[in-house]
Amino acid sequence: QVQLVESGGGLVQTGGSLRLSCTASGSTWTIAAMAWYRQTPGKQREFVAEISTRGVSNYKESVEGRFIASRDNAENRLDLQMNYLRPEDTAIYYCNAHSYQGRAYWGQGTQVTVSS
Repeated sequence: QVQLVESGGGLVQTGGSLRLSCTASGSTWTIAAMAWYRQTPGKQREFVAEISTRGVSNYKESVEGRFIASRDNAENRLDLQMNYLRPEDTAIYYCNAHSYQGRAYWGQGTQVTVSS
């Protein structure tokens, strides 16, 4: 089992920055990739960014160049630096981890609100 805890959400103005963190505990050696997703009311949860244990990252097109995912394998932590935030980035952001066995884990989510 893997437990994920997010932190760092909050309220920011358009153009501002926030940094999210996700700390994993439990069977962390089973984690292959970690990712961030987000969800707004009435919509499906959507992929934002992911990074493998080797540091290979992928991003949703609309956040490419503004968001940077980083991973500290020693501390079992995944961060998301979010710059030039837009109102459409407002959502609950969830940390996700996939194990080598294909099992998925989710954090409880952290609210990010970008005011216009």
